[in-house]
Amino acid sequence: MRIIRDYQFVTPEDRGASAAIGNFDGVHLGHQSVIDLARRAAPDAPLGVLTFEPHPREVFAPDAPPFRLMRSATRAHRLEKLGVDRLYELPFNAALAALTPEQFARQVLCDGLGLAHVVVGADFCFGKGRSGNAADLERFGREMGFGVTIAPLMERSDDVVSSTAIRTALSEGRPRDAAAMLGHWHRIEGEVIGGEQRGRDLGYPTANMSIDGLHPPRFGVYAVLVDVLDGPHKGKYHGAASIGVRPMFNGERPNIETFLFDFSGDLYGSTLSVGLVEYLRPEMTFDGIEGLIAQMEADCARAREILDAL
Repeated sequence: MRIIRDYQFVTPEDRGASAAIGNFDGVHLGHQSVIDLARRAAPDAPLGVLTFEPHPREVFAPDAPPFRLMRSATRAHRLEKLGVDRLYELPFNAALAALTPEQFARQVLCDGLGLAHVVVGADFCFGKGRSGNAADLERFGREMGFGVTIAPLMERSDDVVSSTAIRTALSEGRPRDAAAMLGHWHRIEGEVIGGEQRGRDLGYPTANMSIDGLHPPRFGVYAVLVDVLDGPHKGKYHGAASIGVRPMFNGERPNIETFLFDFSGDLYGSTLSVGLVEYLRPEMTFDGIEGLIAQMEADCARAREILDAL
């Protein structure tokens, strides 16, 4: 998959794609249906996704609580797995936000990226002040020579599949419900960073990762599937992870600490992708270290049973 980050300097081989447009936070089933429509609309064209970085909401509401389900690198990995050929990840800045809907259609979609076809959701808005809608895009497509398909919103049971509904499920400790809407396990991906090595001292060495900028799932312990994406220990593992502030040790900054079953080695600097499978329990404090170790043993035993049954 090729990643293109500037619509003003696009090579001929990166033009002519059939592209789904949106933020694609989570790359959930609704997003996947939009991408499938782009694939079917022009099967001989490169399959593209047009998205923005940073997320526009981060620009317009910089002080809002973290809301993203995935970072840009995680999104790119997921899109590549779906067979996307061209990821147009355009910088969202004041200049892009100031374009009128017509200017966006002409300068970015038509003249800049040279898209042959675009697919958007029925609730798509674009241009300055989000003043353009899907019907406007259809009109611009007819005038400027690119095809437009409007995808209906996807529903699951009585709910529309959305990033908001997925965030709610994660906040309530329901990762399987989130996965049902995502079409994959919700994953937290990042580099393993140095910690205080308390887990090592307790006999449970953990890989520590930041969750800064991400929507925090319910704090507590989870059964997890772990992919080590690079380095000498690259591969797939089962494990248990704790997300939160470590109340036993007066922590303040939330993170995720993952213990890999049947693993021995150094993961510092490696990139991990941790998939949340089942919520086991909330964060707890204990009277002493012995109680904490006993609970960790019980957590790991239960996580093994859950993951072995998948």
